[in-house]
Amino acid sequence: MKFIIGIGGVTNGGKTTLTNRLLKTLPNCCVVHQDDFFKKPDQIEVGEDGFRQWDVIDSLDMEAMINTVKGWQENPVKFARSHGVSLSGDAEESDSGEKGIHILLIEGFLIYNYKPLIDVYDKCFYTSIPYEECKKRRSTRTYTVPDPPGLFDGHVWPMYLKHRKEMENNCDRIEYLDGMTSKEEIYNKVYESIQNSLLNKL
Repeated sequence: MKFIIGIGGVTNGGKTTLTNRLLKTLPNCCVVHQDDFFKKPDQIEVGEDGFRQWDVIDSLDMEAMINTVKGWQENPVKFARSHGVSLSGDAEESDSGEKGIHILLIEGFLIYNYKPLIDVYDKCFYTSIPYEECKKRRSTRTYTVPDPPGLFDGHVWPMYLKHRKEMENNCDRIEYLDGMTSKEEIYNKVYESIQNSLLNKL
């Protein structure tokens, strides 16, 4: 059985922390990080707001991302092996992934804003935090391409609001998570929800 889970959310909302924890506890679990599909800085256009447009879908090679997901769908065992994921005994025996449960986590800030990707999820989660907290967390992070002054208010937050609205219109199956609650609480809620869905599918 194959099962795909989306972990979306606002920048610095706790997506990666949650994803990494699930990766350790869910069986035969692989992950695709949307951040791995950013285009090179010189391919990112400067918008009307005067900033390079990092927080829009065009800044990402979504076709490559979809192809990566398809690669997992076609052969989760081969995908897991090539990504250094150890599989349980029954899952390991079947090369095509017919035996056991195979789980793929798709993590990113715009994973519900690209139509071809929306159809693949069995389960959708989204973490959000308020403006002040988001700005505070973002200011403490170090990025490969550092944030220029004014980027958060001038580009990041307005784009988040725009895409969140778009996402709510695109996908009605999202379970929303409060990023202000403890990491433990968020994890427990998500883990329980996934377990219930898996039991219903068996």
